[in-house]
Amino acid sequence: MKRRGEQLMVPRAEFDSYYGKPVIKAPAWAARDIAGYFFLGGLAGAGSVLAAGAHLTGRTCTATAMKVSSLAAVSLSAAALVNDLGRPGRFAHMLRVFKPTSPMSVGSWLLTVYGPAAGAAATSAVTGRLLRIGATATAGAAVLGPALAAYTAVLAADTAVPAWHGAHRELPYVFAASATAAASGMALVLGPRHETAPARCAAALAAVAEATVARAAERRLGMVAETWREGRAGTLLRSARLLTAAGAVGAVLLGHRSRPAAVASGLALLAGSACTRFGVFAAGIASAEDPRYTVGPQRAALEQRSERQEPR
Repeated sequence: MKRRGEQLMVPRAEFDSYYGKPVIKAPAWAARDIAGYFFLGGLAGAGSVLAAGAHLTGRTCTATAMKVSSLAAVSLSAAALVNDLGRPGRFAHMLRVFKPTSPMSVGSWLLTVYGPAAGAAATSAVTGRLLRIGATATAGAAVLGPALAAYTAVLAADTAVPAWHGAHRELPYVFAASATAAASGMALVLGPRHETAPARCAAALAAVAEATVARAAERRLGMVAETWREGRAGTLLRSARLLTAAGAVGAVLLGHRSRPAAVASGLALLAGSACTRFGVFAAGIASAEDPRYTVGPQRAALEQRSERQEPR
């Protein structure tokens, strides 16, 4: 133990990787498939919540549109996941067991249960038949929707990727807020102008929440937050903030006055949500490929630990 006033005779060790090679292996996930899977799953889950609210308040056109869009989004999300896995059989193999401690296992079952519920809700709304079953399916999809929107953040944060794992507390909230913004944008695009008041409010709240939680995530990440600000990820995340803010402002100020303004605001919210998912994905890959972001936080943690132990 070093006493006060003593000088180190040996220089402090510098931790690095061999020849600057990555310390961890970057995920072998295709951005188009997995980041698209993150975005579409969030859109589907949050859309089901808005659809249930519209169903309960008599906004029939918006409810039907959101149910159909959620079914389409979850179908495309599942297709993107299967495409990344390589063949459908691999997804079926994940359903052979249920492991509560595995985000992948829980997510696979969640997607499997949510899909039929979203399908039944959309089918009943479009055909006008089996309304009781449709209402039950709508409620079921709404209950599962928030978990579907946020579990992909838990899946990413459960890895050793510094830009994801370091923000494991904030990332689910970022994804949930981003999904709410996307679903609100879809409601503005598809729903009649007189039925979109809840979507406009949700868009404003989601934009504020996403910006606030994203800043908190960057503060927690420390030096790893550079991957959120630089390169391709930085460009995408800056675009996401601008698009989401512009969409929310347009929805609140102009969405109830002009149909073109509502559609433009909705498209901006959808694009902003997609940029958030692709930006976070790109930041994770960048942090895994650069050994500084693996070694640096570990070194800082060791130094903080030694400083706490020095008074003893």
